[in-house]
Amino acid sequence: SESVAVDTLGFKLDRDISPGEAYFLDFNTNECHSRICASSTSPSPCIFEYVYFARPDSIMDGISVYETRLKMGEKLADKVMRIYPDHDIDVVIPIPDTSRTSALQAAYHLNKPFREGFIKNRYIARTFIMPGQETRRKSVRLKLNTIKSEFAGRNVLLVDDSVVRGTTANEIVQMAREAGARKVYLVSAAPPIRYPNIYGIDIPTREELIAYNRDEEAISKIIGCDWIVYQDLKDLEDSVSECCSPEKEVINNFDTSCFSGKYVTGESIGDKYFERISMLRNDDAKQKRENGGNGDRKSQSSHNGCESVSNDKRLSTIPKNHSCESLSNKADINQI
Repeated sequence: SESVAVDTLGFKLDRDISPGEAYFLDFNTNECHSRICASSTSPSPCIFEYVYFARPDSIMDGISVYETRLKMGEKLADKVMRIYPDHDIDVVIPIPDTSRTSALQAAYHLNKPFREGFIKNRYIARTFIMPGQETRRKSVRLKLNTIKSEFAGRNVLLVDDSVVRGTTANEIVQMAREAGARKVYLVSAAPPIRYPNIYGIDIPTREELIAYNRDEEAISKIIGCDWIVYQDLKDLEDSVSECCSPEKEVINNFDTSCFSGKYVTGESIGDKYFERISMLRNDDAKQKRENGGNGDRKSQSSHNGCESVSNDKRLSTIPKNHSCESLSNKADINQI
């Protein structure tokens, strides 16, 4: 769905596939065929793609992801000023990488300096989908390191794209304090995530979400920040709608299920489907799968988010006399 997939291959973006449309390319005749297969359709793109998953240089449904994130930062700054008009923020710091665009615009509207305070290790996987709380905590420390001079003696506003379990946020707030920050405030470009996603995003079960049955005050205490501000859902929807291309119809309907609990396909919280999703996605189930079904055996598939070279189970397709060494190539004891 992202235009960058087309850009990087050297092609030109023609249009997006419409809701309910089937598109068939006949390689024998080089002809394209398309048909709308549903009697009634309504564009309802997943709004979380604009918040987090999509690359900022992508265009989806005629909407620039980069522009939407600028809007998110702008509206987030407006909310901070409404709630805390006498705030004492000294500096705005993004939590890499996705929140950088929103943080930049928030800093501009707050009239505060924007600074890079965290440096990211690009070889660590996404922490919120890792199995096990301890693994996630350790991975945050491996994933990020602070530039202490940007925190020392300052009241910092940390900007994140979203807060899922709160594990990453809690660890990052601690790192900011250890780097010398006087006060640590946290804002999220997305609303509180209180419901599971059933359309492909591996969001944890409701009970594992930090915003489940909690308000902002309770969440800030768990995370350890002085206060937290979330984006309003209406502001998030407007951030995307206001960036629609003038040549295209404005999109006003989105899948916001992980924020609102309303599912575009009609499911309701409490259905048996959600019970099944919970059984598959909870921490215990993930840990068991990581351990190959043995809950007591330590997982060898990941080392705090870093993939082990010896974990490659693929058969090598590289000839033995090839100059490149295969990951799965191990010394034969009979050849030593």
